[in-house]
Amino acid sequence: MRAVCLQHVSFEGPGAFAASLANRGVSLERHLVPQDGLPKDAGDLLIVMGGPMSVNDTDGWIAKETAFIRSALLAGKPVIGVCLGSQFMAKALGATVRPGKALEIGKTRIHLTEEGKQDPVFGVFPEDLPVFEWHGEVFDLPSDCVPLAGSEIAPLQAFRFGSRAYGLLFHLEMETDGIESLCRECAPDLDRAQVTASKVSIGFLPHMWLSHQIADRLIGHVLTPGR
Repeated sequence: MRAVCLQHVSFEGPGAFAASLANRGVSLERHLVPQDGLPKDAGDLLIVMGGPMSVNDTDGWIAKETAFIRSALLAGKPVIGVCLGSQFMAKALGATVRPGKALEIGKTRIHLTEEGKQDPVFGVFPEDLPVFEWHGEVFDLPSDCVPLAGSEIAPLQAFRFGSRAYGLLFHLEMETDGIESLCRECAPDLDRAQVTASKVSIGFLPHMWLSHQIADRLIGHVLTPGR
């Protein structure tokens, strides 16, 4: 099997998803879309990562990637969208992506919806979950999608399209070096949110293992035929 990962900046990669894929014998291709363009196809699993840009920007590659993701979704492909990736999914499915009430950076508590409690991935975990966030934009629920979780700032934090496409505003895959890179590369966001890099890092470290458990379960679910 073959997973295709769309990156938008070099410092936001697949993180813990990579180990989950390797453990299952799945190859992983990475494409830095703004520089390299899109791959020939979406593989057996399409993973769309984050980035500091907006899906509402006018760059030509953004429209092309939105159409690429829409095609994968409508073809019933397994898709995981993270942060910007989930915003791409929402836009591809016709929903509005807009600025949120505030930046969400670092550890955030999300709450599963009733549908989330029944979800085959999230339903086995506590209904109140600490996750890692780094975003300023939010989205509405696309048509024909199931709302899975929300927070105070972002009422919709996760959704499912079909049985094997998940849009996540938060970062299940985040590892220590990824947090350090975000704090370094996106330092102005820390100032705007009035938080420090050390607080962001230390605040989430005790919860990283749980995010990686969910990430692994998510990979296992979307790669299982017939789901």
